[in-house]
Amino acid sequence: MLSLWIGTVFLCGYLFVRGFFSPLSNIPGPWYTRFTSLWIKYQEFTANRRESVHRMHKVYGPVVRLGPDEVSFTSLEAIKEIYASGGSGYDKTEYYDLFRQFKIKTMFSTLLKDEHSKRKRIFAERYAMTNIMKEKPMAAIAERASVFVSKCAEAGRQSVDVYSLLHCYALDCVTHFMFSPGGLKSLDNAKDFEIMHELTYHQSLQKNLLEYYLPALAPYFPKFLHARASPKANQYVLDMAAQSNLDTHSLMERLQRKDSPLEQIQAAAECKDHMAAGIDTTGDGLCFLMWELSQPQNLGFQRRLQEELRAAPLDAPLDSYVYLDAVIKEALRCSPPIPMSLPRYVPAGGRQIDGFFMPEHTIVSCQPYSVHRINERVFPEPDCFNPDRWLLEEGAAERNRLFFSFAAGGRGCTGKNLALVEMKTLLRQVYMRYWTTVAPDMTASMKLDDQIISSRPEGQSCRLVFSDIE
Repeated sequence: MLSLWIGTVFLCGYLFVRGFFSPLSNIPGPWYTRFTSLWIKYQEFTANRRESVHRMHKVYGPVVRLGPDEVSFTSLEAIKEIYASGGSGYDKTEYYDLFRQFKIKTMFSTLLKDEHSKRKRIFAERYAMTNIMKEKPMAAIAERASVFVSKCAEAGRQSVDVYSLLHCYALDCVTHFMFSPGGLKSLDNAKDFEIMHELTYHQSLQKNLLEYYLPALAPYFPKFLHARASPKANQYVLDMAAQSNLDTHSLMERLQRKDSPLEQIQAAAECKDHMAAGIDTTGDGLCFLMWELSQPQNLGFQRRLQEELRAAPLDAPLDSYVYLDAVIKEALRCSPPIPMSLPRYVPAGGRQIDGFFMPEHTIVSCQPYSVHRINERVFPEPDCFNPDRWLLEEGAAERNRLFFSFAAGGRGCTGKNLALVEMKTLLRQVYMRYWTTVAPDMTASMKLDDQIISSRPEGQSCRLVFSDIE
């Protein structure tokens, strides 16, 4: 009994000191975040972290304490320090272990920035715009966009589930880029569609988090608590990694070269990672964009986009469409395809961020959703979809610096160029020919939530009606 009493006293003393004498004790935030991280963990398990963190920023400002050793920021200065200092910013936390493929660390899940930089150099040339814009990869993207449009045309005046079709399009494009000539055709091939369905319609976030926070217990979890496997996608990637005679622009051709430091299974893991990221980010990004453009209050923006696309020559380069670029940036600002925070560890010795001293090993992060909304001087009426804001000269430099959908620094999104080309190609083909409006039979919510990083539940859809432009 005495030992229990002594233990309780020591615990209370520890929590008191931790809560009121920690270097983080002067950072704004709810009182309970001084003592425990259970609140933020609960938000993660219920897929509400993004919205909960954003609400805290609206109450407490650009710097918020999320737990005894975790802080969230929204300022440009914090973005530069956390993600771009020294080129690649701070090292990632173990949270990124959730994104291993075949139980192998990939570039995305590599924690140390120096190791990440070495790995990224292998991919840099393939994801450069000069490689993506070559004739063969562009032809493959354009062909997949044409198939998407034909599927929508076949529906006539009936509604179309663009959520499903856009994820097929994203999957087809990224696999053609990686494995050409062996890319998938899930838009028009039932067997390939099964791979899209396997990768897209599941909810594994909470199950992955259970294994992350309780690693010692994970081997004893019943089967239903483990994240769902993707055997079809895994086998496809392994088969593609073993093939020869790949097109010279393809990613796997680069990874198979004799000077590549990657073994075949490592190359397969990287490609599986890029495939999963490509289908989720591009598919979701396009889906939210088309849904926004199809809202009654936004049809004026859609009309302006159509006018630009129809007035340009058919062979106009993609980067010549000013309003198309503005529409894409605004959609990615409103609904960033990766709404999660991007956690990093403060390096040894600690750092000063936004006027606060952060001890070493403190978890610090920014989330795109809040970065794009909390500073209303830069983004007036931040909850409104308004592509015109990107055409204003005043404040343009600051807006662009705060555009965080692809992260920042040396560890920013490797596939950014590919994603933008895919989005522009498809949107040009759609809005040169059609009006899109929200279908009367659409009942699902398009509310952005944290499930997007681990794919959507069964039945998620976005139903639109395609009408010929008169």
